[in-house]
Amino acid sequence: MASEMMTEPPKTRDELFAVLDALGIAHVTKDHPPVFTVAESQSLRDAIPGGHTKNLFLKDKKGQFFLVTVEEDAQIDLKSIHGRIGARGRVSFGKPEPLLELLGVTPGSVTVFGVINDGEGRVQVVLDEALMKHDIINGHPLRNDATTSIGRDDLLRFLESTGHTPLIVPLS
Repeated sequence: MASEMMTEPPKTRDELFAVLDALGIAHVTKDHPPVFTVAESQSLRDAIPGGHTKNLFLKDKKGQFFLVTVEEDAQIDLKSIHGRIGARGRVSFGKPEPLLELLGVTPGSVTVFGVINDGEGRVQVVLDEALMKHDIINGHPLRNDATTSIGRDDLLRFLESTGHTPLIVPLS
């Protein structure tokens, strides 16, 4: 009966905004040309205040997935991060197929908001302690042609609403 098990299409930006609205979470989104790297997105800093994110989709040796969200200029040591995030063994970057399946996004659009698509809770969210010092946190609204700003505490509330209790640890 596998053919009956249709996977839901990934949520759209508007569906994300509807969830934020339903939770009473204020959010502001600025459209811009698509950005694929932190370097490209840095040109937007003056127009968008707050903490800007870099997101790493990682997988450990046992097949556990992690979405690690840090400040855009954070230096992360992939050789030692596994001990801080609870991974079993060293981590590597997750491939595009599970990224699309679990978070509903493609490389270049990885975002903390992607967990809205992980209904089974297969991805562990990890937030860098330094990022959480910002009152406002910015991330792509499931596509890399816009940036959505929400309050730090609202981000935590959003994550909890999706069934993801984030691990907040010093990473950078």
